[in-house]
Amino acid sequence: MGNWLLSGLSALLLLLLFPRPLLPSVSLALLAPIALTPLIIACTRETRWKQRFLLGYVAGFLYWCGMCSWIAGTAAQYAGVSGFVAALLLVLFSLLKGLQLGIFAALAGRVLTKWYAPPALAALWVALEWTHPYTGFGWLNLGNAGSDLSLLLRLAPVTGVWGLSFAFALMSAVIAYVILRRRGASLWLLALAGLYLLPDVPEPTEGDARAVLVQPNLDGDTLWTSELLEATEAQLRALSTSPVVMTGETDLIVWPEMPVPFYVTDMAFRNFLTTVSATARVPILTGAVARAAHGLPLNSALLAGVDGETISRYDKVHLVPFGEFVPWPFEAITQKVSSEAGDFAAGSQVVVSKVGNHRIGTFICYESVFPTYIREFVQGGAEVLFNISNDAWFGTTPARYQHLRIVRMRAAEVHRWIVRATNNGVTAAIDPAGRVVKSMPEFRQAAARMPYGYRSDLTFYTRFGDWFVGICWTFCALVFGGSWIWTRP
Repeated sequence: MGNWLLSGLSALLLLLLFPRPLLPSVSLALLAPIALTPLIIACTRETRWKQRFLLGYVAGFLYWCGMCSWIAGTAAQYAGVSGFVAALLLVLFSLLKGLQLGIFAALAGRVLTKWYAPPALAALWVALEWTHPYTGFGWLNLGNAGSDLSLLLRLAPVTGVWGLSFAFALMSAVIAYVILRRRGASLWLLALAGLYLLPDVPEPTEGDARAVLVQPNLDGDTLWTSELLEATEAQLRALSTSPVVMTGETDLIVWPEMPVPFYVTDMAFRNFLTTVSATARVPILTGAVARAAHGLPLNSALLAGVDGETISRYDKVHLVPFGEFVPWPFEAITQKVSSEAGDFAAGSQVVVSKVGNHRIGTFICYESVFPTYIREFVQGGAEVLFNISNDAWFGTTPARYQHLRIVRMRAAEVHRWIVRATNNGVTAAIDPAGRVVKSMPEFRQAAARMPYGYRSDLTFYTRFGDWFVGICWTFCALVFGGSWIWTRP
């Protein structure tokens, strides 16, 4: 019973690290160094690998159920399923996502008695954490808890978020071994002294450019009519060209990814876009729907010049499960959250666009969970990044703050400003250290001038990507693969 309680305690500690239902905008990041400690202690007390797997699996199931509880509400409201089916979807999702933590606990037993156990467990954690976006759904990493810890954040531009995850997992393992009175374990913490040798995070700056961000606050399940569309366009025009937001020089007007039926091929929409950009005499970046060659819809970011002509179009590459397609085996019990018929098609390439004398990159919504993909925009020459998103699907849950936490880490990894325009919040300007410099009130129809700046330097992580993950995978192959070979009869 003690081991099961320890498993549940780790799940609870992991949940407390990030925004959650009762305190949606508050996290307890200082718990990160002990979040995995109870589970590691439980694994040292359990000799059977199947039991260790179950201990980790239960912790993983509880964590994903708690962290992504918003999935049930979103499915019930937007995917056309009953409350029971929505809850079932959450349970099935959590059963799938709990596997990585189960594998972590099962494999941990092979090194728990070794002198190198703390770094081995930390490397195993990173290797498995990296697989989440490629096994159905990725969301918050353990390292995201360090977005407000400036010393640990020095790792982000070198290793990406993975270095912070490694550091927290290493500390959890060392603390577990200190509690268990294992000699010498604390010496591994000396490795973290290297943090003081890394460059400090970028100093706060005000930014020398301005963008007008429009937050339309539209319902995700609106049934659109021609009259409602016309009224919405009038409101967008008014917000985009109001004297308050247009006072002073403006580089760009940004509309978010929205549930409005804006189609790239619709001439009425193009004429509307031309009217607004010509009135403001500022280029406009907006979410829109394009069509692939085979007719499927594309979730796109359209950049139009002051004459309304298309400067560039970026088609979303990483689609969100259930939002833009329904993964197997869930097709029989639910539909997509999006109102578009059929699955969305995925784009195929990064697009970096020229605005004036500078180059920008735009990524859409869920793509923020792919750090090595976001760096490709900067590799391609982007001096600032824009993130357009429609977080209305999250309702009033903490998921919008969780999403913001993810985007903040992307800024710290590549040392770029990220200007984030959303349908109903959190709309914000994030500096190259991941700080939120300015934000707009949520669930309010509004527009505001947001500061940002341009940078051309490339961080180590931007140049070399997930090199640290590769080291962790190699280390795990040698340690855990080797231990399996050596213990074979």
